[in-house]
Amino acid sequence: MSESIVIAEMNDGKVSATTAELVSAALAYGSTPTLVIPCTTPSVADGEGYEGVTQVIACVASVFSSFDAAGWAEALDELTSEGSIFVSASPHSRDLAARLAARKGIPVVQDVIRIENGKFTSPVYSGKANQTVSVTGDAAISIRSNIFQGASPATMTCNVVDKSGQVSVAIKEMLNRANERLDVSEANIIISGGRGMGNPSNFSHLEEIADVLGAAVGASRAAVDTWDEIPHSMQVGQTGKTVNPNLYIAVGISGAIQHLAGMRSSKYIVAINKDAEAPIFQHADYGIVATWEEALPELSTHLQAMLG
Repeated sequence: MSESIVIAEMNDGKVSATTAELVSAALAYGSTPTLVIPCTTPSVADGEGYEGVTQVIACVASVFSSFDAAGWAEALDELTSEGSIFVSASPHSRDLAARLAARKGIPVVQDVIRIENGKFTSPVYSGKANQTVSVTGDAAISIRSNIFQGASPATMTCNVVDKSGQVSVAIKEMLNRANERLDVSEANIIISGGRGMGNPSNFSHLEEIADVLGAAVGASRAAVDTWDEIPHSMQVGQTGKTVNPNLYIAVGISGAIQHLAGMRSSKYIVAINKDAEAPIFQHADYGIVATWEEALPELSTHLQAMLG
């Protein structure tokens, strides 16, 4: 078996649950993975590990506190010199994969949704088709979330590699909008609203249902572009985030190509729209022709009766 490097997906300085899926993807490729955890203090890696991982390395550098893929690539360069590299398909990690691939002179395969017989499958043409590719030698591969069953956790002892020092570029601070809700890129259930919601204050009705379901709240590009109150971090679509939840509920979203590109691989899609001819219904497993004012109160009442 060939060796591979899994770079842990980090969220607010902690190892994200998505990392377990990356380990599974590396194992599905037939490789023996080493888990590298980028962190500013080695305590972050304490007890981290997964079945099938040969070793865990805590790579310590101050640059890992920033959203700086160039600095990350510089700090991780030596640790990724041998073997294929597996990262999450988040915007930051896709950037990192490309930079590490350029440093190593190897191909990069982005947004992989299946690994079979040593070949990678990923969506193309806004998700309207899939491509399957094979590579010779090492590659940098980004894996879409919620595709692979996560590897079982295992407590492992980690080695510490200190890569502190000067980097060519460093972003000192990023301020995130306060939000206690799940990120759409990692959620198993998402309810999204479009411009058909009328105004941003009406997203509170989506939040009410999300609280019952334990879901994330998303938005279409039209909603994000129209209302400053709806942040880009909620946007699902080709120019937003690509999601793959078990359940996607689209409310007041017509179903433009760019939005479908970000959510059409959801396992189940429920569409609520007052326009019976809206394109979203062509891709929905279940459709409700109604205004959100008619549908959401009924949906909320029944969900609270069942789950509340």
